[in-house]
Amino acid sequence: MTARVVLHMPDRFIAGFAKGKPPLLYGRIVQTLAARGVTPDFAPEMPTDQARRLQDGNLHVMENGRVQAEGWLNSATAYLEGFFHVDPQGVQAASSIAAHPYDPAQIDAAEAATFTAMLHARFAAARHSRYKQRREVNALPEGAIAVFLQGPAPIRQGQAYCGFEDMLRTVAKHAQGRAVVVKAHPLKPELGAEIIAKVQAESYGVTATEANVHDILAACALTVSINSATALEGFLHEKPAVIFGRSDFHALVETATSAQDFPRAMAAALDTKRDYARALTWYFKHNCLDIHAEDFDTRLLAIFAKAGFDAGRLGL
Repeated sequence: MTARVVLHMPDRFIAGFAKGKPPLLYGRIVQTLAARGVTPDFAPEMPTDQARRLQDGNLHVMENGRVQAEGWLNSATAYLEGFFHVDPQGVQAASSIAAHPYDPAQIDAAEAATFTAMLHARFAAARHSRYKQRREVNALPEGAIAVFLQGPAPIRQGQAYCGFEDMLRTVAKHAQGRAVVVKAHPLKPELGAEIIAKVQAESYGVTATEANVHDILAACALTVSINSATALEGFLHEKPAVIFGRSDFHALVETATSAQDFPRAMAAALDTKRDYARALTWYFKHNCLDIHAEDFDTRLLAIFAKAGFDAGRLGL
């Protein structure tokens, strides 16, 4: 029996197809399947427990999913615009990349240089990030520690080893004379402002900034977050990262598992020589899907096949 492909998306994504503006990943999935004579079904998102119980013989792809069950894959943006997870374990911090071994010696240097040059042009040189950024250039202290706040998701999903206030307070305590600049998440400015104000009220010398993320990354010496995309974006500027949470890129950064662990993690991050081009190539080219890549269709269908839905089962 031929299996269907069912794409579970928010209503606004489905509406995008009707308006001729399909969401990036799902638009490409539809194109890939249509070119092989298959039209996928659209469906709403589902609670994880309900999804696990749905075993109908079809292949289900869930936006921002956390479903680990036969016939299910999870999808989401993989930190940089245009790169995606389509993963049997989960997305971002919960993706299966977390268990993949990283050996920079296995990444070809020429491949890494070419790929990273493309990323640099697409993001760093263009001062472009996933969320809207200021276009004007702001003056920033050189060599600062840049702290990036996020929304509540890392805390809610149990990924964080400390709260945002504790993280910011800890960085300020152990900055060793470096300036500390902090940026609220663009989608949660009020939450960020509240956190920053509380720490500033305790007489910690932290400076809030709304500068373009790439300007901050160009000026800073180190990034700190729970598990923010800015840790990876910082690699485009050859800046190391400390994270205070679980991530699927832990092999590329230093992880502080508590406030007391931060001085060690900071010293290791600043003192360890890293090949950022190979790190970016391993993560994004070898482990994520790039909708602009020539081999997108081949890699997507390989993921489907690994999940048990090869061309024959899908009627391609």
